[in-house]
Amino acid sequence: MTGHGDSGPPRGDRAHGESAGAGGSRGRRPRRAERGPDRRSGVRTPDSRSRGVGGSRRGATVQPARRVAFEVLHAVTASDAYANLLLPSAIREAGLSQKDAALATELTYGTLRRLGTYDAVIAAAADRRTHTIDAVVLDALRLGAHQLLSTRVAPHAAVNETVALVAAAAGRGAAGFANAVLRRIAGRDAAAWQEAIESSARSDDERIGLRSSHPVWILRAFRRALAAEGRIEELDALLAADNVAPEVTLVALPGLAEPTGDPRPYAPTAFGSAGGDPATLIEATGGRVRVQDEGSQLVALALAAIRPITPGERWLDLCAGPGGKTALLAAQARLGGAVLEANEIVPARAGLVRRALQAVPLEVPVAEEDGREFARRRPARYDRILVDAPCTGLGALRRRPEARWRKTPRDVPELAALQEELLLAAIDALAPGGVVAYVTCSPHLAETAGVIESVARTRPDVTELDARAAVRAVSRSPIDLPEPASGRGHAQLWPHRHGTDAMFLAFLRKD
Repeated sequence: MTGHGDSGPPRGDRAHGESAGAGGSRGRRPRRAERGPDRRSGVRTPDSRSRGVGGSRRGATVQPARRVAFEVLHAVTASDAYANLLLPSAIREAGLSQKDAALATELTYGTLRRLGTYDAVIAAAADRRTHTIDAVVLDALRLGAHQLLSTRVAPHAAVNETVALVAAAAGRGAAGFANAVLRRIAGRDAAAWQEAIESSARSDDERIGLRSSHPVWILRAFRRALAAEGRIEELDALLAADNVAPEVTLVALPGLAEPTGDPRPYAPTAFGSAGGDPATLIEATGGRVRVQDEGSQLVALALAAIRPITPGERWLDLCAGPGGKTALLAAQARLGGAVLEANEIVPARAGLVRRALQAVPLEVPVAEEDGREFARRRPARYDRILVDAPCTGLGALRRRPEARWRKTPRDVPELAALQEELLLAAIDALAPGGVVAYVTCSPHLAETAGVIESVARTRPDVTELDARAAVRAVSRSPIDLPEPASGRGHAQLWPHRHGTDAMFLAFLRKD
């Protein structure tokens, strides 16, 4: 499964446009246990050590779906793992039934989406700040809080199973502490806890953040991006959409497969899963059908259709990993007689690109270089270039919820500088009359309109084209894309408005 919302880490975790580390490894990591739990309380002490998730205690039995969710959650918070990569393999290794797999998925992603809210509840119930609680105990409490406050799991089952998790991971003393905290949480319903934690907020934005489980800096960035479209009143709907699991969307590669399920509203290649694991269909079609967000499909289709394809055109996917858009572009290039090259600096991700391209009968070389250097060494070579730039990934919080807790405002300037460098290098690689598509999976203005405006000031040899018209031209039905107050031609997709990731698209033509 490839493309945004499919497999691979968020693009903000790739240095130089491609490699791992640009956002995640240099961002602020979740707090990690420096000292183990006191066996009496589960609170860190200088001379005790945590057993970790893999520990076990006699008599502590845990339902398999909860254990899988717990282990994945702890790997995400303690080791910067990616839930979308780790959870499927953990489910397979545990041999979970379809029902248990669904439960493990809901527990993992539901807990990650509302982590900030649950931490506030746990702090109030424990009467101590969460960073003083041992990491494995805290993760178990988060999982328990989610079951108690946001699911139909019976309270006694949520408490007992969570206490068993803590006993297995950290011992009886920590289990007693967890039991006391969880029983306090179970003593109030979700509305009462929400009122309690919001009453301690220091500002309206902090209150909104506690209610929606978004860091304040992210909700403010969203508000500014919506205000740029004159749609500031949509903020609550956007924040709510981030906390709802997205439906599985598949792509049928043009000329190679046909959509077999319910069509999605916009991309003609997109359709919904008929239910069950889509891996069966993907395997049966040899990858000609795959999981891919509809917004990801739209931006690739818009680039392919921005003007008629002339046979022999040269196309480039500059930041190709993990390969979803690359495969879709390759299918379009094949139909139009164009040739395509791809670049991805990380060998493992380049391997994913090559795997995605196996479904397309078109020879596509995949280089493994810094995207900026790759483009600059090929001046005036390409007719169309896709720059799917590394970003904070704030547009995909529905499917990668850990990004909201992993990213910080400090990540943005560094990423914006890298995005601009990649785009400028791509312009150098364009032939006269060529078009570059600048794409991010983020609505943050510094990563979107700000980059385009900066490049436009420094490159008088480029003209911005109407990306909204290009998206409308490939959409199967009318699509709501308001003109930004700046009057520029870019397009912004939204989870709450379009049911897609918050993909940004701008087209620049080299004059």
